[in-house]
Amino acid sequence: MIDLYTFGTPNGRKASIMLEEVELPYNVHNVDITKGDQFTPEFVAINPNSKIPAIIDRDTGITVFESGAIPIYLAEKTGKLLPTDQKDRFHVIEWLMLQMGGVGPMFGQLSHFKRFATEQIPYAIARYEKETLRLYAVLDTQLSGHEFVCGGDYSIADIAIYPWVAVYEFVGLTLDNHRNLKRWMEAVQQRPAVQRGMAVP
Repeated sequence: MIDLYTFGTPNGRKASIMLEEVELPYNVHNVDITKGDQFTPEFVAINPNSKIPAIIDRDTGITVFESGAIPIYLAEKTGKLLPTDQKDRFHVIEWLMLQMGGVGPMFGQLSHFKRFATEQIPYAIARYEKETLRLYAVLDTQLSGHEFVCGGDYSIADIAIYPWVAVYEFVGLTLDNHRNLKRWMEAVQQRPAVQRGMAVP
């Protein structure tokens, strides 16, 4: 059994989608980041960085935090969604890292400055929108010859990237100029496990 500590953000949904895809039983613990639940001593003991998501694998006693580490752990635990061939494996991992180092931070900052900042800062909005659109183009090009991000097989790279792309309308953007990315997003969102994972918590 897995204990999942999460909230309804793109990073949180990466973990819940992954758990649904690999069909592991799990309990959801809602960590309401709007109320500061992530700073409670109980949660800090699980993740000293006070960020969701995090998991505790009750079968092994292993705790994993960081939304990129969790899919790797669950893929290795189940033997699903991460190739064993070294070349293919690191191809998936490099796109997972692109999500962690680029897609998540840039899309997240755009969301913050466009939707949540108490002061509208045009420079910040323009900077993060430009970088988000650049990353849309990178993903669109990658998907031009592939069904999924890393080729013909769905992987943890798709799971990591999807929740961030899925909120494009929330930040006032469109995928009309990125047809490969839009086609991929629409295909991924039809997966039953993705739909269940996006509904958590």
